[in-house]
Amino acid sequence: MSNTPTLFEFIKFFNQVGIEDIAIVGGKNASLGEMFQALTPQGILVPNGFAITAQAYRTHLSDNHLWEPLHHILDDFDEDDMVELAKRGNQARTLIFNAPFSDKLEQEILQAYQQLKAGFLDDISLAIRSSATAEDLPTASFAGQQDTYLNVTGECALLNACKRCFASLFTDRAIHYRIDNGFDHFSVGLSIGVQKMVRSDQASSGVMFSIDTETGFKDTVFITAAYGLGENVVQGAVEPDEFYVHKPTFEQGYRCILKRHLGEKKIKMVYAKDTTKSPVINVPTPIKDQEAFCLTDEEVLTLADYAIQIEQHYSKQAGYTKPMDIEWAKDGEHGKLYIVQARPETVTSQGTKNILKTYQMSPDNTTKTLAQGRSVGQKIAQGQVHVIESVNDIHQFVAGEILVSDITSPDWEPIMKLASAIVTNRGGRTCHAAIIARELGIPAIVGCGDATLKLHNNPYVTVSCAQGETGNIYLGKIPFQIIETDLSQLKPPKTEMMVSLANPDLAFQTSFLPNRGVGLARMEFIINESIKAHPLALLYPERVNDAKAQKKIFQLIKNSPSGRDFFIHKLAEGIGTITAAFYPKPVIVRLSDFKSNEYAKLLGGQAFEPKEENPMIGFRGASRYSAKQFEPAFELECLAIKKVREQMGLTNLIIMVPFVRRVAEAKQVIHTLAKYGLNRGENGLKLYMMCEIPNNILQIDAFAPYFDGISIGTNDLTQLILGVDRDSELVANNYDERDEGVKKMIQWAIEGAKRNGLHSGVCGQAPSDYPEMAQFFVELGVDSLSLTPDSLLKTSQLVLKVEQSIRE
Repeated sequence: MSNTPTLFEFIKFFNQVGIEDIAIVGGKNASLGEMFQALTPQGILVPNGFAITAQAYRTHLSDNHLWEPLHHILDDFDEDDMVELAKRGNQARTLIFNAPFSDKLEQEILQAYQQLKAGFLDDISLAIRSSATAEDLPTASFAGQQDTYLNVTGECALLNACKRCFASLFTDRAIHYRIDNGFDHFSVGLSIGVQKMVRSDQASSGVMFSIDTETGFKDTVFITAAYGLGENVVQGAVEPDEFYVHKPTFEQGYRCILKRHLGEKKIKMVYAKDTTKSPVINVPTPIKDQEAFCLTDEEVLTLADYAIQIEQHYSKQAGYTKPMDIEWAKDGEHGKLYIVQARPETVTSQGTKNILKTYQMSPDNTTKTLAQGRSVGQKIAQGQVHVIESVNDIHQFVAGEILVSDITSPDWEPIMKLASAIVTNRGGRTCHAAIIARELGIPAIVGCGDATLKLHNNPYVTVSCAQGETGNIYLGKIPFQIIETDLSQLKPPKTEMMVSLANPDLAFQTSFLPNRGVGLARMEFIINESIKAHPLALLYPERVNDAKAQKKIFQLIKNSPSGRDFFIHKLAEGIGTITAAFYPKPVIVRLSDFKSNEYAKLLGGQAFEPKEENPMIGFRGASRYSAKQFEPAFELECLAIKKVREQMGLTNLIIMVPFVRRVAEAKQVIHTLAKYGLNRGENGLKLYMMCEIPNNILQIDAFAPYFDGISIGTNDLTQLILGVDRDSELVANNYDERDEGVKKMIQWAIEGAKRNGLHSGVCGQAPSDYPEMAQFFVELGVDSLSLTPDSLLKTSQLVLKVEQSIRE
């Protein structure tokens, strides 16, 4: 671009505008100018371009005497009448598009285009985007309300796209959105952004947020990515790859992806060879590319760095933390990553901070699951399904129904606000349907694959997004409850109230409960749900005799270098997600405690597990870790934990060893842990012992030198004290943690821990199930209680009362 820019009346180049110029160039262009000037020097790449000002739009309407006809079209009509809305919107758009540009405006646009082209050696194509002056406000995004035109080349195509952009201020969806949000049609102006296209059609693109869009967890960057141009991700036409990066440890210098999800990415948007019909087209993604992530780890971390810097820049300007919604693109010609849009995140970050609302339901064995997908919204809704295949049929939709479609676009928004929930075949958790569902405060399940087919008979269903990242659509009306808690009124007890957690998908949302960390993180859930196979079967698949199981194992690990890498990677992601959610609070991770019969149920497990008469007191816990036949599997566990602490930087992880029968076994476990790089005391690593065998208590003074704390597992301790198999219905009536003998042993355990300077905690079910047991533990002076999330708040208030009575 020339060093002596031409003076324009209706044009502002990006180096001439900043975030304070929203009234002149709209929110999108103001943000692009801000980043181009302030962040490009910091290494964040923003494609150059210029803005056609909102004054140009107003002058265009004035020159052609359009204000009065537009008022006549848009004043006083029922915007919920879809047919009338479409008619009037079309009239307004036609009026604006058919009006000629003045010679001055046309000349300035073309002159600016030539000036932009002069800055590049090769010919360029353009992205033409609308930028409304009421856009990207803290409480209303206006995202997707106006049109975007990609791969625009040549002067005629540029002028045509600009006219269409001006006219798109009156799309049906934009008219409806302004009315819903209380904006006057004629006080909103439209600027146009003309920007050099990034050749992501040859690479990948997507959307990222500097906040978790589902829970409002602010310590993560959430990145979505798919091949080709980014419109497919925004519109929900593909299920993208997803990545999470933990901001606090990233800022400390650690470079590791917290977790990732491989999307299907079945299609990609590319430049069309014949641009007479459309400048861009969708083509199938090759199977090999579908089965691979479309970004390298290094690229994910670069984007995370961009997101953190962008959030910090805008937060510093605002004077408060300002989570951002950012669009990015990778140029396939030279591999560089660009930021093409950034706006404030307007939904999750605006949620009520002090009121915690949780939805709970417990489907039983008779509940029929009709479809599944990616959950959005953490809520539950019920209603009659209405499958709608085309936007032309949206007038048939009735308020309160469940909207089911292939995908949605902004044209669907007039009926989306009437839906109880939204379900789509395609899309990821940053697609159009997901964004609008969050904005409306309703649940959505996206990327179901074939929901329109499975729900074609329009049954009555329950849509649940309250069970983690997988959303479930159940047949019929399944009972559920909504629990609201005013967190501002809760006082924390002196006793450390911690949570017990197994599912990483629930970690971010659970972290908002008043807590002092995680008292028991169980890795068995991660192994069951994410890994699915026996660790030894992953190491030695050739030893698995079951051909079907062997085939499934090879299918599981096909995208990993080896079964070994697959296990370490998946376990580290699960543990890391839980540990990051509560960082820097302590997270006590229990080493694997499957019994032999439970291990045998994993894929390939029968080839490696003994058949025991009583696995409850058999080959489990510490005895496995150093055993010749299992130590290779335990090594993988250790390496996953080592990765979480050393590569992810989550040093708040504490290791807890279960079922340690004898002091000699404790010594051996510590030796084995050290053998695989987990040395007690190194880098602050603490080791706790599950106190769940009578011998742990009777010899606590002998066990104490090898551990930093104990956690009383009331479940196993009770069965071993009372001699009751807790899995047997025949003697279940004799199983009771409140038995005086059990309570006496617990008392000795806590006293022994205090005597030896160990942290004492409880992680069994007793304090969650029985308030009187929680009171008993507090009266004994236990340091921490770990409870299930659903009982944490209630028990915390009980503990507070007990502490007050003790002080009195």
